[in-house]
Amino acid sequence: MPFRVITRIFLWSICSLIAAMWVYAFLFASRESANKINDEAWTVRAQAYCMTAQNVRFSLEDLTEMNPNDPQALKKKAQIVEKATDALETAINAIANDTPNDEKGQAIVPLWIDEYRMYLKDRRLFAQTLRTATTRPYFAETEVEGVPVSERLGKFARENKMKACQPPLDLSV
Repeated sequence: MPFRVITRIFLWSICSLIAAMWVYAFLFASRESANKINDEAWTVRAQAYCMTAQNVRFSLEDLTEMNPNDPQALKKKAQIVEKATDALETAINAIANDTPNDEKGQAIVPLWIDEYRMYLKDRRLFAQTLRTATTRPYFAETEVEGVPVSERLGKFARENKMKACQPPLDLSV
């Protein structure tokens, strides 16, 4: 067989496989998220716990301009971070004590809670660093499988309609 015919058959095969992949993706692949759990009552309760923590964080909000090179301002920020983290931890502890009733939720919620505890530990370490810093430090968070833990936590919260359970962005700027 001439080289042109072999090349044409090869390219046609590749195009057919790509087309088959897209047909499968659009018509037959599951549309269910890996993070979505089926216990909607649990997600409503979790959202309520997180909303309480969010309200505490909003009550602590201080929008005055902060000098990033003022150690006293950094100590004040550390106190706010600690109180906000305490509120988050209270919500996560309440969620941890409230088990979803579906099998998938029982499997993945503890993993989410473990990752949230990593995030809380990162926040506490940042507050501790703020207390002794002379210039505002960078908030470095743990990565899980190459992804910042806050991104993983936020995705789970969004996919389960628990918007208030997304990690706050108060330390990112």
